[in-house]
Amino acid sequence: MKLRRIQGQLLCVQKRLVGVIMFNKILVAYNGTPESRTALQECIQLNPPASTSIHLLAVIELSAHGMAGGYCPEVAFANRTEIVKQALAAGEALMTAAGLRVTTHLHIGEPVDVIGSLADSMGADLVIVGHSRRKGFAERWWRGSMDALLAERVKCNILVALPNPVATKLPVRS
Repeated sequence: MKLRRIQGQLLCVQKRLVGVIMFNKILVAYNGTPESRTALQECIQLNPPASTSIHLLAVIELSAHGMAGGYCPEVAFANRTEIVKQALAAGEALMTAAGLRVTTHLHIGEPVDVIGSLADSMGADLVIVGHSRRKGFAERWWRGSMDALLAERVKCNILVALPNPVATKLPVRS
């Protein structure tokens, strides 16, 4: 077992059994927010080998567009789609600059459902998501924690990346 110190915590990064690497397929949820950037940074810090299949997923959430009764204003949806596409391209560029090969995915729907469905269909070994501590108790109670809902939905390991104010720049893969 290879252990690595990340943000002051000891984390099991890779488990090698007769040359087999534990994480062959990694799915990173990314939408350009600081929390999702933390997830992207965690993936880079894991320093996966070149044989690892890394997938970067952005989800266009319909409920974020004022969709009431199934109606979503076309202009608002088009604007949000463009913003998410730009964020996804920026995330891909950051991972590529760190020396990682990445496949991007852009989906529409509820993030937990989309992440869970894609993780299952691609056979992901690890899902990495960012976590926001800014949500208040009432919001967590009403909607539930995305992290907890995702843990119930996926069949693989989940790394919940917490913000680290000390980490200011992404390491470049050597």
